Amino acid sequence: MTTSAAPRIPEAVHRRRWAILGVLMLSLLIVVLDNSILNVAIKTIATPAPTGLGATQSEIEWAINSYTLVFAGLLFTAGLIGDRLGRKKVLIGGLVVFGIGSALAAESGSPAQLITYRAVMALGAAFVMPATLAVLMNVFERSEQPKAIGIWAGGVGLAIAIGPITGGALLDHFWWGSVFLINVPIVVVAVALMVWLVPDSRDPKPGRLDPVGVVLSVLGLVLLVYGIIKGGELADFTDAKVLATIIAGVVVLIGFVVHEKRSDHPSLDVTYFRNKVFSAAMAAIALVFFALMGVTFFGVFYTQSVRGYSPLESGLLMLPLAAAQMIFAPRARLLVDRFGNKATTTAGMLLIAATLAAFAGFEADTPIWLLEVVFFLMGTGMAHIMTPTSVVIMQALPREKAGSASALSNTFRQVGGALGIAVLGSVLATSYRGGIEDKLGALPPGLRDTAGESIEATLGIAEKLGPRGQALVTPAYDAFLHAMHVTALWGTGVALVGTVVVAVFLPGRPPAGQPGEHEPELITTGD
Repeated sequence: MTTSAAPRIPEAVHRRRWAILGVLMLSLLIVVLDNSILNVAIKTIATPAPTGLGATQSEIEWAINSYTLVFAGLLFTAGLIGDRLGRKKVLIGGLVVFGIGSALAAESGSPAQLITYRAVMALGAAFVMPATLAVLMNVFERSEQPKAIGIWAGGVGLAIAIGPITGGALLDHFWWGSVFLINVPIVVVAVALMVWLVPDSRDPKPGRLDPVGVVLSVLGLVLLVYGIIKGGELADFTDAKVLATIIAGVVVLIGFVVHEKRSDHPSLDVTYFRNKVFSAAMAAIALVFFALMGVTFFGVFYTQSVRGYSPLESGLLMLPLAAAQMIFAPRARLLVDRFGNKATTTAGMLLIAATLAAFAGFEADTPIWLLEVVFFLMGTGMAHIMTPTSVVIMQALPREKAGSASALSNTFRQVGGALGIAVLGSVLATSYRGGIEDKLGALPPGLRDTAGESIEATLGIAEKLGPRGQALVTPAYDAFLHAMHVTALWGTGVALVGTVVVAVFLPGRPPAGQPGEHEPELITTGD
């Protein structure tokens, strides 16, 4: 075996690698865009018809988590199918399914329909996300991969910026479904460019599919998350049904791990996790998204329900977070080169913990510029976590396993985010119900239970009651702010756990001139 530094990428592909990266980022854009747009639309969808769907807080959580759970559960298999059939084919197919799901979601007539069609969107997205990174790893030489991954990560920041602003502008002029319909023209453009520019690539020795593993992973996650969300909705985690569902989810997930260890063709190769650096990078991604997705969930209600900002204004408030990601994600590798992965990622995690703690001090009259500073610092922290950990993960496995590495990375991101919304959303719901319950005594029993679900439910009932309901408004704000403070501190604790993990296990300065031993020849199947 030679250690020649000869290029491994065909010249025709190498010449247009940056244009290909642009197309991959456009594909990534709509997958991330969808969640960031939905964040701004949460309050509108929770509003009673005809403005919204009148979704409860638990239904809103499921509208988000039906996407993330299906997405996370299918990523392993989607990565393997891309490795087997060709990443270009899988990318185009995934985009088409995502576009169809988006059109159906836009026309949903009930929260149940929205939850279902969001799952269809996730089916398509699961095939898009791992394939974008896998194609990237196969069109850039190893020396350029950190820079390309940094730009790719910066694209996430771009989507975070565009999503809330686009969603806010659409909600100011059109019905709530427009936030999903906007995906369709983007899909059309992305597919056309992909057919023209992107080369196909595949794994010369693809793994066999693992349908049992897929079913166990999705079933276990759905049971676990359902139990957590139900516990928050009832404000009682000792309820027999809640406990039984959570325990069943944990048992199924343990069964999934045992099955994967015994299988000769696992969808999740647990041997990867023997590498402490790889495991720490995965844990960092999961923990940071656990904390951030939970905070984003209550942040929308803080800016719109408590502070009174419109969806568009709420979207504009997110600009500093996105700007920081776009500025620092492509440059984070420079800090890694100078200080190493450990120092860079630990500093990023500490910054995330500090910004989450800041939310625990926010009140209804906190100067808005402080929120903007916190968002900018939060984006800065994310940029210095996502870029170094993505590089560690993608370079820890052989290039022909790029689809599997990308799937693992995104699975942990999505599972972390889903659990963050479920756990921190349940903390928010339980704390809110505890804070507002004794103020609802004058309401009929049926209304009392509904009004205690969320701040939107309380304010909606107060509005229907007219002058008699005004007495509920201030207590609702007070109860929500207290619940937000409690939830923010939980998020801070999770971020601090992540800080310890990366500080202990991630490497320091990267080894100089490390050879790319995991770089087999690229197999292309045409332009």
